[in-house]
Amino acid sequence: MATHSAGDDERPISTVLIFAAMDSEALPIVEHFKLSPDDGSLFPLGVPWIRYHGCYKDLNINLIYPGKDRDLGNNSVGTVPASLVTYASIQAFKPDLLINAGTAGGFKVKGASIFDVFVVSDLAFHDRRIPIPGPDKYGLGRRRSFSTPNLVKQLNLKVCKLSTGDSLDMSPQDETCILANDATIVDMEGAALAYVSNLMRVPAIFIKAVSNFVDGEKPIHEEFAQNLQETVLKLQKVVAQVVEFINGKCLSEL
Repeated sequence: MATHSAGDDERPISTVLIFAAMDSEALPIVEHFKLSPDDGSLFPLGVPWIRYHGCYKDLNINLIYPGKDRDLGNNSVGTVPASLVTYASIQAFKPDLLINAGTAGGFKVKGASIFDVFVVSDLAFHDRRIPIPGPDKYGLGRRRSFSTPNLVKQLNLKVCKLSTGDSLDMSPQDETCILANDATIVDMEGAALAYVSNLMRVPAIFIKAVSNFVDGEKPIHEEFAQNLQETVLKLQKVVAQVVEFINGKCLSEL
């Protein structure tokens, strides 16, 4: 099992694992860093998981995404595929740092704008409702990302809280929980990855670009599709800046 200890904070970061949920989010990053496809031998036979890898300056980069559902042919989005491929990749590559790069829905009322890119400070679920004292906190799954004050300052990035659920739309119950989570943005993977990174003791940061409004006038799925291409380019640009900043630094310098 990959483990992170206090001493790891003081040695240069060597191996970075980047998770994206969809090929549209992943491939601009792959192209930017000129990463090479993997033959799939590191993963269980038959799974659709995709890995690209390569070196950038002093960093070994592994980029993963869950791939296409074998039966339906669509992107394997959501918490379960994200958790599985990330767990397997941490086991295989022993990364010093996990980066979740992805799109998200944003709340106008919280000040989000289309194409904004955020660093996430806090994460929680909004669709794991267990109304029993004790298990209710487990359902929420509140966690903090790895703190990167120098990165945020140097790149002048916005910081916000993220709420995660397995539906693209938002039910009234979801909305109540999201507001209770004080979230500016929502996604379908982040809090699950925070759970895996905490379980495996791997520091994780979350870079999210806003593709659509959750509280806007347009249907969510239409606005998402309309803005996806430009959003992933904004995301790629910031991920490139983040990796550049990380290169040659220790975790404690982030």
